Amino acid sequence: MEAPGIWHWSQQNKIYACMMVFFLSNMIENQCMSTGAFEITLNDVPVWSKLESGHLPSMQQLVQILDNEMKLNVHMDSIPLH
Repeated sequence: MEAPGIWHWSQQNKIYACMMVFFLSNMIENQCMSTGAFEITLNDVPVWSKLESGHLPSMQQLVQILDNEMKLNVHMDSIPLH
């Protein structure tokens, strides 16, 4: 299978390709954030909502939230069902 033409172009024009990815990702991020809704779910369970909290989580908060949720899931999985 032959690689797509955009792949060959990006390999020959790495600076332009990086700039294009940067600007496109910023455009997508701005479009998603303009609605004001930003939610994070883990295993279909909501763990963060910007609409409820009023702000975005910092990277440290996000890692802590996900770590706590994963520990809770592991703990809940180890409890025997009766």
